[in-house]
Amino acid sequence: MSSSSHKGEGHRERLRDKFLQNGLTGFADYEVIELLLTLATPRKDCKQLAKQALAKFKTIPGVIEASDSELSEIDGIGKKNIFGIKLIKAAANRYLQERLKGNNAIKNAEDLFDYLYFNLRHKDKEYCLAVYLDIKNNILNTETISEGSIGITRVYPREIVKAAIKNKAASVILVHNHPSGDPEPSQSDINITKKIVSALKTIDIKLLDHIIIGNNKHYGFSDKGDMKIIEKELKKDG
Repeated sequence: MSSSSHKGEGHRERLRDKFLQNGLTGFADYEVIELLLTLATPRKDCKQLAKQALAKFKTIPGVIEASDSELSEIDGIGKKNIFGIKLIKAAANRYLQERLKGNNAIKNAEDLFDYLYFNLRHKDKEYCLAVYLDIKNNILNTETISEGSIGITRVYPREIVKAAIKNKAASVILVHNHPSGDPEPSQSDINITKKIVSALKTIDIKLLDHIIIGNNKHYGFSDKGDMKIIEKELKKDG
């Protein structure tokens, strides 16, 4: 084995030991990406590739959220490297999702937001999720109910009603992202919220909140008092 190979192996070993001792404390961002790239290619020097990936996608989340084709545009990053990145994203997603199950959504709002934010913040099109809760606000399930370029207008209240019944939910939290990064609700966001509140009321299920995920910020209809306004308007109209 060449001296450069020995040097590369020693570098990777030092990175791994450093991580096992102190986690990611003291790691540069490119070193985090380097570790991910070496998961499936332990004998390949990934330092320069990691620096190129970070230069192209700007942040660690940017690299992790990049598509296979985007990552492949970096000369030297192949299927095995991409496997390491996609594996950690999928594992983190599963971890956050499983941590929510059976937990009280109100008491563990931070866990819920972590999961939703991890999944939605870097999406380049709108995704809408529904979180189904039991009578004690324990999370029963989360489901993607819509995705596409025309956004939340594709969400059909009757489908949420059917899914809420299927999941035996007592209440629902609606969540979607704004790819623009600005979580301020549009008029269509407000309109669909009203329709879903109304539809769920017919089966005695409450829409607890509608959360919009932006870039490093979010908008909650409940926190802003919008849910109470909508309920009052529906009561007056009804």
